[in-house]
Amino acid sequence: MLAFVTAPVVLIDQLSKIYVRAHFALNQTMPLIPGWLDVTYTRNPGAAFSLFATMPQWFRHGFFMGISFAAIVVLGVLMARRTTPARIAAAFALVLGGTIGNLIDRLSRGLVTDFIYFHHASFSYPVFNVADSAITIGVAMILLFTWLDDRAAARAV
Repeated sequence: MLAFVTAPVVLIDQLSKIYVRAHFALNQTMPLIPGWLDVTYTRNPGAAFSLFATMPQWFRHGFFMGISFAAIVVLGVLMARRTTPARIAAAFALVLGGTIGNLIDRLSRGLVTDFIYFHHASFSYPVFNVADSAITIGVAMILLFTWLDDRAAARAV
């Protein structure tokens, strides 16, 4: 899972961020699908939806480093367990890849590069990146597979 899921997520995340930083000015926007999807280069010192962005830098740095390292250890242990089903391990690997991708940004720049912007009419979703997407998809998979497994176990009783 590390080679086939986590490593590609980290690679794609970092390469996309390098490209955006090299080819876009901060806050520059380029429509990909006009009225729906833009590349918009932003920097996020906080977490998802800029959570904790207004907290002191020393707090954010320590908090995010601690959470990231703890998540890496926990996800690694969960993936290594022989009892973890492959589909759940793949979901953990997505979350791990996203966590590592954003951790690299925090360690090297002190903030995260975001650039994917979905919007339409009055709807505007916060700008995010490939790592954020991997984390979101991984968590959704974990929830879905757990729910499906619980339903199957309930029917078997």
